Amino acid sequence: MPRPDRFWLALLAAVLALSVTACKSQPKAKLGPSQATVYSVRDPEGVRRQVRAADLLALAARDMQSGNLDAAERKTRDAIKLAPADPDALVLLAGIDDQRGRTRQAGEGFRRAAELAPQRGDVLNNYGAWLCQNGQAAESLAWFDRALQARSYTTPAEAQANGGSCALDAGQLDRAERNLRAALSQVPGNPVALEAMAQLSFRRGQFMEARAFAERRIAAAPATRSVLQLASQIEARLGDQAASDRYLQRIRQEFPQDAGS
Repeated sequence: MPRPDRFWLALLAAVLALSVTACKSQPKAKLGPSQATVYSVRDPEGVRRQVRAADLLALAARDMQSGNLDAAERKTRDAIKLAPADPDALVLLAGIDDQRGRTRQAGEGFRRAAELAPQRGDVLNNYGAWLCQNGQAAESLAWFDRALQARSYTTPAEAQANGGSCALDAGQLDRAERNLRAALSQVPGNPVALEAMAQLSFRRGQFMEARAFAERRIAAAPATRSVLQLASQIEARLGDQAASDRYLQRIRQEFPQDAGS
């Protein structure tokens, strides 16, 4: 059964938040035409280091989004030198490590960030998502629970959706449905929750319901290979081979690099 790339959805949200936070968190930091930070001589050294680290992270986040991992890593490591205990910097470096196949370093970075920010729901959610994406679905569930307990967490539907999807991977179907429906009650178009509900319905033999969730998922966000493959399987079980073939054709057209895998 195909699996949604839930970890990168979660990390992308964190990266986007990094850029916004870095730009808003320090009112004394002013960006000139060169986009360099201008400091006041009255600013304490600690404040200047913090502002500089935030600026570096915002630039690194943009580099990561554009696929320039070398520049993103260089800037993130410079930011960590200025602010070694900044969980956002550790999260970003862990994401870069993961993209580069440095699995052990990525896991250590996500866990360290979660330990440094036990009340940051977004950081806890990302570590849980990374665990699940790396074959530790059952272990990930406790981290989603912790994220949902964080009072300042403003996007709990993310942890509900990830927790439900990972509970499905762990074979905990009742918990999966509970979490996924909670996520969809908050954000009806959550793509992770919609795809996981389509998977859950398919697993239970509820193929009409699975079709409805798959169609909602495809309408909610750009289609992934996994959801197109799932939709094809659903249509085949419903006896509509033409519809099944259309989804397979989309895979060949939209994902030519791996359509045969």
